[in-house]
Amino acid sequence: MPTSLEGQITMEKTPSYFITREAAPRLRAMAPSVRLLVVVRDPVTRAVSDYTQSASKRPSSSSFEDMAFLNASTGLVDTAWPAIRIGVYARFVEWWTPRHFPKEQVLFISGEELVRDPAAEMARVQDFLGLKRIVSDKHFYFNETKGFPCLKKSEGSGNPHCLGKTKGRAHPEISPATIQRLRDFYRPFNAKFYQMVGRNFGWP
Repeated sequence: MPTSLEGQITMEKTPSYFITREAAPRLRAMAPSVRLLVVVRDPVTRAVSDYTQSASKRPSSSSFEDMAFLNASTGLVDTAWPAIRIGVYARFVEWWTPRHFPKEQVLFISGEELVRDPAAEMARVQDFLGLKRIVSDKHFYFNETKGFPCLKKSEGSGNPHCLGKTKGRAHPEISPATIQRLRDFYRPFNAKFYQMVGRNFGWP
């Protein structure tokens, strides 16, 4: 990591950190006072999005249903499939807090709220990092084509930064029965996750 000067904050992003068991103790040894931001979203939507991204690279992929279930007739969920496994957030929280980091150093951010109300969610981030609230609703506009908000580099000027081409893909049609089965599967894990992090994300 580059050295930060006084008054600077160095940030780094790697999604795999949260789901890699070795990451927490290594990070603790390197920077025990680090502040951690974890963006989560409805695990069912996340699984479908994960599948959509993978299928775009491998058009011959099996259907989502074939990947999600060990047995389609019984509805037994394949918890070893990464698209499903990663959404069991409570499992990974146990690797990070409070074992290696106190809860006060970890902020869980709602992926849904980043889309619905990015300014409010960013206000939480700025408060958590001890920063003056500079980023506000004046810095965002909703891109109807992408279905996501874009960030203006400076209030009223500059080219906006929008998510790249790999974001905002149309998801495949998934049967309501499949969605319901996955919601039933995740519900107890979501409840445990809400309790662990002290926030109800309101997933169905």
